[in-house]
Amino acid sequence: MEAIFELIFNELRRSTRASEQNCREVAARLATEVMRICEQSQRIQTLGDEEVWAVKLARHRLQQCLHYYYLRATTARLDLHSTLSAIVYRYIAPSRTSSAYQRRLTLIEDFLQGFYVEALTAFRREGANCEAAPISPTYTPRTLLELAEFLSFTERYAKRRIPISNRSRQQLIILRAQAFVQQQPPETLIDMEQVADNGSVESTPHNMDEVLLRQVGEMMLIQEQGINQQNQLRQSVINELINYLEEHQQHDCVQYFVLRLNDSNTKEIESIMNLTPRQRDYLQQRFKYHLIRFALLHRWELVHEWLEAEIDKNLGLTPQQWQTFLARLDSEQQTLLQLKRQKLPDLEVAQSLGWTVSHTQKQWFKLLEQAWDIRNFLP
Repeated sequence: MEAIFELIFNELRRSTRASEQNCREVAARLATEVMRICEQSQRIQTLGDEEVWAVKLARHRLQQCLHYYYLRATTARLDLHSTLSAIVYRYIAPSRTSSAYQRRLTLIEDFLQGFYVEALTAFRREGANCEAAPISPTYTPRTLLELAEFLSFTERYAKRRIPISNRSRQQLIILRAQAFVQQQPPETLIDMEQVADNGSVESTPHNMDEVLLRQVGEMMLIQEQGINQQNQLRQSVINELINYLEEHQQHDCVQYFVLRLNDSNTKEIESIMNLTPRQRDYLQQRFKYHLIRFALLHRWELVHEWLEAEIDKNLGLTPQQWQTFLARLDSEQQTLLQLKRQKLPDLEVAQSLGWTVSHTQKQWFKLLEQAWDIRNFLP
């Protein structure tokens, strides 16, 4: 148990920006779950080498948790929502109107919001058994790491295999989806409008406590606000990039960008723009050049805000990546970084360093480029 805890704890400290206490609590819960599975799994007990399986399972849990952590809050929720929607899509359809696409999407939304309530209840119940960091009956994820822990648990909970006969097993979420469509058992149905409005729950099956529903309602509201804000930032980035390309007389790049936004494939782009493969490849490289200039120089603040990699957040780098980044900077670059942290205009930064504004912008571009490479290509 201690070895598994140390493995998880050290990796969380190395790969996230969470506090030591937060890493310790999450690591304790993950380690407890790993050891419980190893002790209760007949397959693992039969095969032997329980320690080897515990390490493999711990690394798998870490990978799942870090996956959602790196996606950040809003994108992580959307990623899980998309994954679960894809699993239940074929099982949830309006009665006699399986082709009614919008109606199906509405049903899936209703079902998944109810399933998230169930997952949160299960997370609290199972987390209460961790002696080192027990979860309270009113627990709600507060930090990015805790949210990642809960989202990864929800995915695993949804995919649990439940025996339905001597030789057959089915994923839990599929069984819940089938029951939802049949409206049996009734406890799978939840009035989500009531949840969102924090209404009374006296008529809710199983007498689900008001606190739980209110918290889920708050999570839904936060998620909706986060999605709206993310969509607004995304649209701002798109508009600014198109304006940038137009100002630089890159009209064919604008057309290429719009086609890419519409998920047009390579052959469609070549056909619509009347390009040969070689011409399309050249256009793609030219667009990439301007995209990098836009993202790291022209409107770097907007792009980094959209990516949740602002300078106040260490440019989106983990603690280990941040230390690697700082180690690569010379003294002038470190001074430049400190001045930029103060949110000074380029003219003041240039005067402080004895540089021209043009040289200051060029050096900042190189610095952001280094951070970009570390963030995307180093663990």
